Amino acid sequence: MHSGSQAPRNTTPDDPRAFVDIRIDTPGREGLVGTTPASIYKPARDPEQVTVPPDGRPLEDQPRWRQDFPIDWPRDHYVARRDFTKFMVLTSLAFVVGQFWIIAQNWFRRRAGKPEIKRIASLRELTFGQVAVFHYPRDEDNCILIRTSEGDAHGTGLLAYSQKCTHLTCAVIPDVEKGVIRCPCHEGFFDLKTGVVLSGPPPRPLPRILLEIRGDDVYATGVELRTS
Repeated sequence: MHSGSQAPRNTTPDDPRAFVDIRIDTPGREGLVGTTPASIYKPARDPEQVTVPPDGRPLEDQPRWRQDFPIDWPRDHYVARRDFTKFMVLTSLAFVVGQFWIIAQNWFRRRAGKPEIKRIASLRELTFGQVAVFHYPRDEDNCILIRTSEGDAHGTGLLAYSQKCTHLTCAVIPDVEKGVIRCPCHEGFFDLKTGVVLSGPPPRPLPRILLEIRGDDVYATGVELRTS
């Protein structure tokens, strides 16, 4: 009978009857599987990446303040990711709620009837490239009326929007030559012809004022709130 560490006589290293050395760093074990515990080959964790509270107790037994304000890098990194995820979820939720609020506002406006029709200007008073300020539908609602040489609805080149930026309600300023409407507070830009956002922080297009031409008079007939 052979001992556990000796091979039978008259055998070669390639002979399957040959015993295999129990050490894992010998050439005879190269390529073999299932003969060594899998934990041998698992990468060891970097001690600097292991969270160990100063008092040695498990994390679940630590006070709340220590979980929110960790002193070691791995735990602090986890808290930062958790807070960022929470911020993104709340921001997305606020955006969705805002869009539904606009839709609800439009529905209630239709239920309550259209705003009153109000005369706001005369075509003879508006030259091409001119901008006029008016109030609609309430006296505190500032709006802008722009007359361009092209891109008009009614063949008059008239465009009208609320003057309040959709970011923080700063007063916007049209630049007819450049074809943009600019918010000077945070450098938000809207397209002059459509009122949609071109760049900057504004989340929505400018509310569009619906117009109607009656002879030489320009009337505002409603407000179109848009989400995109």
